[in-house]
Amino acid sequence: MRLRLRTIATLKLRRGDSVLDVACGTGLSFPRLVAAVGREGRVAGVELSPDMARRARERIARAGWVNVTLIEGAAEDAALIGPFDALLFNFTHDVLQSPAALAHLFAVAAPGARVAASGSKLLPRWLEPANVLVRRINAPYLTTFAGLRRPWQQLAEYVPDLDVRAALWGAGYVAHGRYRPRVSTR
Repeated sequence: MRLRLRTIATLKLRRGDSVLDVACGTGLSFPRLVAAVGREGRVAGVELSPDMARRARERIARAGWVNVTLIEGAAEDAALIGPFDALLFNFTHDVLQSPAALAHLFAVAAPGARVAASGSKLLPRWLEPANVLVRRINAPYLTTFAGLRRPWQQLAEYVPDLDVRAALWGAGYVAHGRYRPRVSTR
């Protein structure tokens, strides 16, 4: 939870902001996001797992939040209504490895949107034996280990000023920056 809060803090959310919580799970970030954007703001979560989405809906109902929307579906094609001032990627490795998902998500991001991501990563090569444990811990939550050395690499294409810091004794990271739309050369 401490890493989640640290990641959310890097978004520097303000009252009235709209924020997208990508692969929001059960909505653990919602209380902090709602508190930051206030009643004037908007929080949207997108979640693929029906069970996680159900639990997130229950959390929304219990709290009585009228400015929180949950979209059940894949990040690649979820029906999102932007623009969003901020995007949160908290332990979303598979989404960060999907060019289609990132293209879809950033299509609804406002230019200059604040972006924050955190998750697991492999330890440096000189600690390679310990990566057996990192892989074992993360295996239930990932469909691929591809990109686990630098999970944020594709995100950096949308966030050129991405600042990445190690977390969890080097087995994790927190990254943040601002979305810069790609300029077409056609």
